[in-house]
Amino acid sequence: MTSGSPFPQRRPRASDAITLGLRQNLAQFMMLVAVNALVGGTLGQERTVLPLLAGEVFKQDLYTSALTYILAFGVAKAATNYFAGTLSDRYGRKPVLVAGWLIALPVPLMLIFGPSWGWIVAANVVLGISQGLTWSTTVMMKMDLVGPSRRGLAMGLNEAAGYLGVAGTALATGYIASTYGLRPGPFLLGAAFIAVGLGLSVFSVRETHHHARAEAVGHVAVHEGAHAQLGNREVFTLTSFRDRSLSSVSQAGMVNNLNDGLAWGLFPVLFAAAGLTIERIGILAAVYPAVWGAGQLVTGALSDRIGRKPLIVGGMLVQAIALGMVAFGAGFETWLAAAVLLGAGTAMVYPTLLAAIGDVAHPEWRARSVGIYRLWRDGGFAVGALLSGIIADAFGIPAAVAVVAVLTGVSGIVVAVRMRGGDHKPVSR
Repeated sequence: MTSGSPFPQRRPRASDAITLGLRQNLAQFMMLVAVNALVGGTLGQERTVLPLLAGEVFKQDLYTSALTYILAFGVAKAATNYFAGTLSDRYGRKPVLVAGWLIALPVPLMLIFGPSWGWIVAANVVLGISQGLTWSTTVMMKMDLVGPSRRGLAMGLNEAAGYLGVAGTALATGYIASTYGLRPGPFLLGAAFIAVGLGLSVFSVRETHHHARAEAVGHVAVHEGAHAQLGNREVFTLTSFRDRSLSSVSQAGMVNNLNDGLAWGLFPVLFAAAGLTIERIGILAAVYPAVWGAGQLVTGALSDRIGRKPLIVGGMLVQAIALGMVAFGAGFETWLAAAVLLGAGTAMVYPTLLAAIGDVAHPEWRARSVGIYRLWRDGGFAVGALLSGIIADAFGIPAAVAVVAVLTGVSGIVVAVRMRGGDHKPVSR
């Protein structure tokens, strides 16, 4: 092994029989899919209930202050994403995954018993740290297992599981809250997910960093600047600014989660102000991530065939149209159609962005590059919460949604102009 490699130094034994591919590693891959569904469910416990809890229980009158929990979540998760990549290269993937679940243990209790809004914000800091470790690591582990040929499909399955977990839990907690109240019932479901996720990660998930090392042996860099021996600073600048494809992907990811933060924090408030029941708000809160999650089963594999760029550009523009429908439309039916469209546009983008990172990043520093991309992407939660809160306080929620719709459209145009189209080699039929 070359000196300075970030991977742990133990060489795999011949008996380890490391092979790359989805079929060859199907059992472990599907275990990781199940774990990521639980990661998504842990986040989904908040999607319907917390925006209503802010106003009804804690009397947060200003949108900016009400959205502080999303700001806290986004900052914590974004920062942790960066360290997740570095730590998983240094210590292995599984220890980071288990640590993420352990950190999540107090979150449901803080949400159930928190006596002030500060407790809810603190719970979201803890949840953001946990999500940054668990979700990032399941992404890296699936990339390790499948190798380059089915990376889009792998990311589609990973993100589909996570966001179907978000959607199913958002729907379930809406019904639980309407029957039993906003606390404690909805958060008991999250507690169960954390317990099961921790158990599976400890006893059933296996380490995958040797698969990445095996892939690195035969990897061919897409261009001269993407070679194996890059330091942390070089990987950061390449992913964030210097490389046309990696930087395009990073800004698109940030804007995507900017509009997701808006949808998470302000859509339920907008729908409630229009007189919709908690059950209908729960349906709208669930449909968007449900379409997003299920759609990725198609779009991830499709990006392996036709390339990443067309789906990213098209998906950002579709999201912009959907947000415009929310801003200028009214009524359950219109908003339901907008939620479906927003989910479809996000499904086109989400697994494709991750796969595009994997196309360019060398296996020796891919985990770090994924972590940096996810730093920018999940930083969008914080930017979205702050920006949309300020605009909503000054001009109303529809104005905030309209501004974010324009930003999303512009992001798609940036990808169309800047991203290279030839980084990905389509899978042969």
